[in-house]
Amino acid sequence: MTHDAEAIQNWWRTSIIDMEPGRIAFRGHPIQDLIGRISFGQMIWLMTRGSVPTDDQANLLEAALVAGVDHGPQAPSIAAARMAATCGVGLNNVMATGVNMLGDVHGGAGEQCAELYLDIAARIDAGQSLSDATGAGITQWRATHGKIIPGFGHRFHKPTDPRAPRLMALVREAADKSCVSGRFADIGQAIQAQIGQARGTPIAMNIDGATAVIFCELGFPPPLSRGLFCLSRSVGILAHGWEQMQQGGRNKGPMPPDYLPKYEGDPK
Repeated sequence: MTHDAEAIQNWWRTSIIDMEPGRIAFRGHPIQDLIGRISFGQMIWLMTRGSVPTDDQANLLEAALVAGVDHGPQAPSIAAARMAATCGVGLNNVMATGVNMLGDVHGGAGEQCAELYLDIAARIDAGQSLSDATGAGITQWRATHGKIIPGFGHRFHKPTDPRAPRLMALVREAADKSCVSGRFADIGQAIQAQIGQARGTPIAMNIDGATAVIFCELGFPPPLSRGLFCLSRSVGILAHGWEQMQQGGRNKGPMPPDYLPKYEGDPK
């Protein structure tokens, strides 16, 4: 079976890059016109959304990306990257190890939270009040997924995750300039208030809840919330992996060798 040139070219189809010898264009923009003229945040937007954002939009996106870069070696993605760095693999393998840890439980809360925000927004568009839509959205989420509401609560930061208030303040500033609507900030804070009221003590909006507000305000679909978080956290993974390579160490496991896991099998 033979293939003509058109069939071969149509094997992959993309509107992202147009490239031939001596020419590279992203979304119709020659690379030489982008280099030195747009920020990395704007480039991420261009590649994923197809247009160049305004400076205000890019600044808000970059704020979310900056906020999520790292949370220390107790984060599984960082710990895994540091362990990989002691196993003789390259820095690219170290980074892949860490990024591959970002799943539904560790790294996926932003996507899940964005889905909840959009569900509540749809309920408001259908005529419910913010309070009623929030309550119904929380109830439905728990009925489907369990008690934990993604984006709220933190095992270390109680009652405030220091990243969230700053990000929310930036969203409000952007809304004042009509860069975003502010509706998802309202939804996020309504969820936070209702959870806190129901349990009788304040609860933190965490990094996932705050960045999900920003990604929704900027119009990113929920799956891209996870992808953007992976981009953000990869910076911390890179830094920790490189640091561990400088520190050395061989085959470091999850705990010092003097401490062994509890054995629960046959005692004989």
